[in-house]
Amino acid sequence: MKFLFIVQGEGRGHLTQALTLEEHLRQKGHEVVEVLVGKSRTRDLPQFFRRKLQAPLYRFESPNFLPTPANQRNNLAYSALYNLARVPSFIQSIAFINRHIKASGADVVVNFYELLTGMTYLFCRPETTQVCIGHQYLFLHKDFRFPEVNRLHLALLKTFTRITAIGANRMLALSFKRMPDDSRHRIFVVPPLLRKEVLRQPVSQGDYIHGYMVNSGFSTQVMDWHKARPDVPLRFFWDRRNEKQVKHVDGTLSFHPLDDRAFLEQMGGCRAYASTAGFESVCEAMYMGKPILMVPAHIEQECNAYDAMCAGAGIVAQDFTLDRLLEFSATFQPDMKFIFWANSTELLLEQLVKQPEPEMPHRMLVPKVQQLLKRYKLAFSKL
Repeated sequence: MKFLFIVQGEGRGHLTQALTLEEHLRQKGHEVVEVLVGKSRTRDLPQFFRRKLQAPLYRFESPNFLPTPANQRNNLAYSALYNLARVPSFIQSIAFINRHIKASGADVVVNFYELLTGMTYLFCRPETTQVCIGHQYLFLHKDFRFPEVNRLHLALLKTFTRITAIGANRMLALSFKRMPDDSRHRIFVVPPLLRKEVLRQPVSQGDYIHGYMVNSGFSTQVMDWHKARPDVPLRFFWDRRNEKQVKHVDGTLSFHPLDDRAFLEQMGGCRAYASTAGFESVCEAMYMGKPILMVPAHIEQECNAYDAMCAGAGIVAQDFTLDRLLEFSATFQPDMKFIFWANSTELLLEQLVKQPEPEMPHRMLVPKVQQLLKRYKLAFSKL
């Protein structure tokens, strides 16, 4: 079979998932003909992705969240206004995606949570089967448990997720744990896509705290804590534009640019892990048996963090004050069930390559989406 990937370029999770799935499909004799990745002016595509990707790579302008300097968290209203001004370029991107789908000869489009894929299927209606992959599709599962969060933000998140999946034949929901499928909503629960390097990474117990922050603004919190506890070594990775070298603040604090090999090496040898609760890196830490502190940067990560906490992976906090992580790590016990679950990748591949079920007709789908958009059309005016 021939596959075309469309990947949201925000953070590193969807990118590493795409690399992993490409490798699995090639090993099974399938072909990934092209990979389309969303881009923005605020983030660079990590070099590890360019280096390891086998298929031809193409970029397109895509919506993204923006961090605000005041609290270092993603602000929905600020991001909405920023993306609204870029609508003309997004229309061009929809046409670009549609052209590539039609010209690629792909049997299946695999959508890694890219909003414009759903919009392409809404307005252009390509005939190629679309399958969505991402932890976010678990938010639409009838049995998923949510934390106590802003109800409007949660409604917007679920609406956003539904829009990404417009025209999808099925959604493969990556999960920290086994759950029954929600076949009524075409949601199939599958294990996370962990790279082979994660599965082979040697693990030891070091003395340092390893970390990753999707918003580099969180670095001020880390430095503030470091001033009070300079005796605890800290090695954090960040997604700061134009930072290509390791920044050594002093002998025990360093900030590293995104690099897949260096990241996993530091993960394997750390004492504990702190992050902004991206699904992929939390799964990697769970697989290596590391206690985790999760500091969500937006509503999606709040749901990720709560789900991981319920699975026994770690604790949730509002900022990078790492005392709680040190306390938690003293009594932490790894969950061996997760390791068996994460090694069940065949379950995901079976769902991906199986014959497509009858798709929801567009005459049914479009009114449903329009109803959702109408229901929330006043949402942004209230933010």
